[in-house]
Amino acid sequence: MSQNIINQEYSITKFEQNSLKNHQSFLIWVTGLSGSGKSTIANELFNTLFNKGFHAYALDGDNIRLGLNKDLAFSNADRTENLRRIGEVSKLLIDAGIITIAAFVSPLIEHRESIKSIVGSENFIEIFVSTPIEECEKRDVKGLYAKARKGEIKDFTGIDAPYEIPLSPNIEINTIQLSVEKAVEKIFDYLTDKLTIKQ
Repeated sequence: MSQNIINQEYSITKFEQNSLKNHQSFLIWVTGLSGSGKSTIANELFNTLFNKGFHAYALDGDNIRLGLNKDLAFSNADRTENLRRIGEVSKLLIDAGIITIAAFVSPLIEHRESIKSIVGSENFIEIFVSTPIEECEKRDVKGLYAKARKGEIKDFTGIDAPYEIPLSPNIEINTIQLSVEKAVEKIFDYLTDKLTIKQ
């Protein structure tokens, strides 16, 4: 079947979309343990960009699991497919000129490298929320760590499944040391030059 599929080229390019919106588009990938503060930071960054007049959209793990990826479970294969789909959706949003913020545990380096390859390294900004697991467990608003400790959840990242720390993230945030506001300020300062359209 794939031999009968041909990529449709459109006359309006990413550059023209960016020019219309007056800013570059790219993917801001926020990774870290459950409870680290990924979604909170992503949401506040989304608000900041929107309030400053930038076209942005936020993708969150739970929201995606309730819709686009509700057919996927949590096996290694399903987790990989979950992230692959997110990468492809992000690529579409970037091509549409939209700054995309994605907050996902994405525990393995190979997962994040795969996302980077889908959207292009020039469009990929990795933010590592490096909050220690002890702090994540204290927050544990969903009760997931407690269930994992009791064996009620298997292959839970940080407990009985690995989390591979990013080797060279663009930005590292520790939410014990930085408030959400300061974290977003740090991220936005980094983005300032990248938002400028380049020929």
